Amino acid sequence: MKLRIPRNFRNPGAFDYEGYLAENGIAALASAKAEDLEVLPGFAGTRVELLRDRIHSSIVAKVRTLWPPQQAALLNAMLIGEDAFLDRDTRVDFQRSGTYHILVVSGMNVTILAFVVFWSLRRLGISELVATLLTISSCVAYAFVTQVGAPVWRATLMCAIYLATRLLYRERAMINALGAAALGVLIFDPRQLFMASFQMTFLCVLVVAAIGVPLVDRSSQHYRQALAHWDSEDNGVRLLPRVAQFRLDLRLIAERMGRFLGQAFSLRLVRAITIACLAAFELLLVSAVMQLGLALPMAYYFHRATTIGMPANVAVVPLTQLLMPTAIFAVCIGYFSVTLAKVPALLTSLALQAITGTVHGLGGLRLADLRVATPSPLAIAAASAVLVFAMLCARKHRLLIFAGISAMICTSLALAFIAPKALTHPGMLEVTSIDVGEGDSILLVMPQGRSVLIDAGGPVGGTSSQLDFGEDVVAPYLWTRRISRLDAVAISHGHSDHIGGMPAILKDFHPKELWIGLVPASRALQSLIAEAHTLGIKVVRHWEGDEFYLGGAKVDVLFPPANWPVGMEPKNNDSMVLHVSYGTTSVLLEGDAEKAVERRIASLHPEHADLLKVGHHGSATSTTPEILEAVHPVYAIISVGYQNSFGLPKASVLDRLEASGVHVYRTDLDGAVTFYLDGRGVTPKLATPQ
Repeated sequence: MKLRIPRNFRNPGAFDYEGYLAENGIAALASAKAEDLEVLPGFAGTRVELLRDRIHSSIVAKVRTLWPPQQAALLNAMLIGEDAFLDRDTRVDFQRSGTYHILVVSGMNVTILAFVVFWSLRRLGISELVATLLTISSCVAYAFVTQVGAPVWRATLMCAIYLATRLLYRERAMINALGAAALGVLIFDPRQLFMASFQMTFLCVLVVAAIGVPLVDRSSQHYRQALAHWDSEDNGVRLLPRVAQFRLDLRLIAERMGRFLGQAFSLRLVRAITIACLAAFELLLVSAVMQLGLALPMAYYFHRATTIGMPANVAVVPLTQLLMPTAIFAVCIGYFSVTLAKVPALLTSLALQAITGTVHGLGGLRLADLRVATPSPLAIAAASAVLVFAMLCARKHRLLIFAGISAMICTSLALAFIAPKALTHPGMLEVTSIDVGEGDSILLVMPQGRSVLIDAGGPVGGTSSQLDFGEDVVAPYLWTRRISRLDAVAISHGHSDHIGGMPAILKDFHPKELWIGLVPASRALQSLIAEAHTLGIKVVRHWEGDEFYLGGAKVDVLFPPANWPVGMEPKNNDSMVLHVSYGTTSVLLEGDAEKAVERRIASLHPEHADLLKVGHHGSATSTTPEILEAVHPVYAIISVGYQNSFGLPKASVLDRLEASGVHVYRTDLDGAVTFYLDGRGVTPKLATPQ
């Protein structure tokens, strides 16, 4: 294999892929065919790590034995943190519905495991001390086997602290357990403080403990007291008047039902139904508070407004509480008898089908796909202050509680529906070449703030990839610029490294128009155009000779002519070539245009351009002497992949540009580059300082 050093896309807001791999001990990458791999004897690391790996692999294999592949992929992720078998569409569905935490081993898994183990041991007559120690040991073993790292260990530490306080007969305060666990994690690894997973876990539990629990205590908890000592006639005198009346009403209902069902059964039935209703109310309340409290980090880190997170979690969380113990039981039984394991495996399958049905149904709603730009510092400060205010008010007077919750709702709605002001330079034409590797993506911001994205990168040659260039590379840069909507998007031509990321851009930024030129027979192009129509985006065909003004800049279409022959598949010379000018400054955007198109433009449209977007990534098929002589660029930008296999840009192209006195920038060396055209001159700026 040929080793390669991992490298981030060098755009503001890009995911730190290098750092992620380094944290997992990965220094280099390589690829090979599976059939060429040979497992050598021996192992690297410690025997403890070897034992953990073998247990982990054994459980993964057992899950794949008990359930069909699609269900096994989900269960391996939910139970043991093995997400290698999940496809991207499944991940996106869970993200859109606000239930992605179900797919990752987290505090909820540890909590469910601890509850089931502790409850079962106590029902078997095990003493509280022994049950506590065995429960903590089970959680530690689970965290050890999952190999997930800090998130599950944080939850395990919190669970251990919480259970240990029971033995000291102290009040079990969630905030105390949270603080102790957070302190322990930070002492061990202070870097966790700056990680999104730590912040969101900490904030989630803090919001539930500081706001959710007090609200439950002041609402449904009183009514739960009405169900205590249900068989006693005298217990009502100790209750609050409204709670005593509630208890009396329930008993009257039970007495009337008792005429038909029997008195004892009716009392049990009414009590069970009431408990179920109160539990549903508490789940709904806590879920709502949690979604409101997490609105800011969801917008900041994931650029999502989980508008359906509350109803989705109300359905999914109880199902997960059923799924976890039945799945663990099935796996354990499966080591002794696959036949006996079929019953709990069937229950697990039913719960999983209900979960996926809910996720796909709610996640498929258009409202679920609400993406937001990075909030402004003022919005971050305001949302943080509102959250603190709501926490301080949670145990105060009703009016203060109402004020705190109302402020949280208003803040969440503002983060979801009020777009922040985009970071632009008014009075300038901005041209940014976004680093998308071996592909193209150009952002134009007009002098009056209108924005156009030309191409959105994509995998070379249409190869399948788990990386969505639109969602994972281009969109984060746009969100970092606080761009929530685009006025238009354009595709230069139909090759995958130009349009592969465009479907995600259409969904995330809902542009008003999609500009296209030639449309050869291409499934990807037809699918993109159909998606635009579905989303209500106007599809505009542009031809040579079109000229119009947009946001204070003039756009001239130099290619293709309306009578240009259309081939059977996309070609480089299908590229739509645009000349955008502001004042006396301008840029020529070639796409992948090659010699024939360049010579036509040089002959028919010899427009000067201060900035040239070099055609076809610096290939020898483009950047002809004719186009350089006609355009006389001062600057050139080459969008090209780092150490790409094509050997681009070609030395001959670089030599021609140097001979013409052109200052060359490259995304493989410089990352994203922005050029500011103020109408008189051009100023380049690197997005990532060298």
